[in-house]
Amino acid sequence: MRVSQRYWIVFAILAALFVLTGLVQSWPGALSLLTIGLISAIITLGLNMQWGYAGLFNAGVMGFSAIGAVACVLVSMPWVTAVMLQTLDTMLADPSSNAATIGRLQQDLPRRYFAEGQMLSAWLIGGAGALVAWLTNRVLRNSLSSGSRALIAFVILGASLVLFRERFDESLFVLESTGFGDDSKYLGGLGLPIVLAWLIGGLLAAAAAWLIARIALGLRSDYLAIATLGISEIVIAILKNEGWLTRGVLNVTGLPSPVPTAKTFQEPPYELAVDTSLIINKLLFVAIIAAFLVVFLWLAHRALNSPWGRMMRAIRDNEEAANAMGKDVVKRHRQVFILGSFLLGIGGAMLATNVLQFEPGGYQPLRYTFLIWVMVIVGGSGNNFGSVVGGLLIWFVWVQAEPIASWLFGLIGSGLLGEGSTLAETLLERTPQMRTLVMGLVLLLMLRLAPRGILPEELQRK
Repeated sequence: MRVSQRYWIVFAILAALFVLTGLVQSWPGALSLLTIGLISAIITLGLNMQWGYAGLFNAGVMGFSAIGAVACVLVSMPWVTAVMLQTLDTMLADPSSNAATIGRLQQDLPRRYFAEGQMLSAWLIGGAGALVAWLTNRVLRNSLSSGSRALIAFVILGASLVLFRERFDESLFVLESTGFGDDSKYLGGLGLPIVLAWLIGGLLAAAAAWLIARIALGLRSDYLAIATLGISEIVIAILKNEGWLTRGVLNVTGLPSPVPTAKTFQEPPYELAVDTSLIINKLLFVAIIAAFLVVFLWLAHRALNSPWGRMMRAIRDNEEAANAMGKDVVKRHRQVFILGSFLLGIGGAMLATNVLQFEPGGYQPLRYTFLIWVMVIVGGSGNNFGSVVGGLLIWFVWVQAEPIASWLFGLIGSGLLGEGSTLAETLLERTPQMRTLVMGLVLLLMLRLAPRGILPEELQRK
């Protein structure tokens, strides 16, 4: 079979699966499945760049995705203090407003303004302390021993930490004691468009990748996997506990969407039916995700077939030979690690936007990182279109495994075991666990029958 024929057949089968889902289940459900499948394809493409291009084993996919999702909060959510000010103005204009509530808002607003300024100064002090410590180490490199420089840097960092905590803790107490309800116990964001937040989320993930690369990219592949997994757990733990930044485990709800909501289409002047409005809303969102995916695929294809891409594959296949030829292996690994993490961050921001909330507890490093790795392996490591196939197919199987298992176990229970059978009831209770079992079976079958994936990497012979 020709390579082009395989591509057409694979994508035709995928299209048929999603159309069948729409006909049998519902079209909004099929479009929701397609949306997350396309987002998964973007995340898989980022991981494929790291593993398929350079052989870097990144076990911290969800950490980078969570960093991208944080940008949706910091960039697109409204500034909480501004919302409180608008609430106060509205209440002052309404004669029936509660006087006690107005008085509390009037007391809280100046305190919040002062606390936010103090928190900003705390971070500036902390950053200045780190910068001074680094510059001191650089300046005194030739005049003092490493131990003396480390001691001086430790003193500078310790002093800046004391000043930081003093200001930060005080401002944090004010934020947690002002406003109404849990919605006002954090800073909020800048109120900018959500699509801009996606790009900033990718940049934040890339910045984190640069920092991690400076520390961990010199490690052997198995140590790199452990390091990235540990860092991912640290990132998610921070997001769960820093309520002033992300509301912690209370989650941030009401994230803006780049498309009109389904409710908008149900109201004048559209007045569409519920199902029709849902379909239009999801089609518009799918179109935006697909446009981003097409751009990323085109850029990834150009990069893979450029001299840079050929050099990356040469480093992946024989790192020692590439190093002997004068290639800076660590630098190239750092480049592809940052580029891949950029896509991981954007994918994470898209996931948060899709559900219109940021939930730090939903980013489970071990569970969903495993799922993304299955997408890479099944689709075809080193093949950009394989990332799309893996993302769409594996997400489809992951979602449909439970309802299909429920139907199958129900059929077995009613036809073979009889209604009310203890074994039949036990099987039905185990249907949620079938997802993990099916993923394991799919991975084992692929590694046995098609270890290079559905769309293997195309080796260039020039």
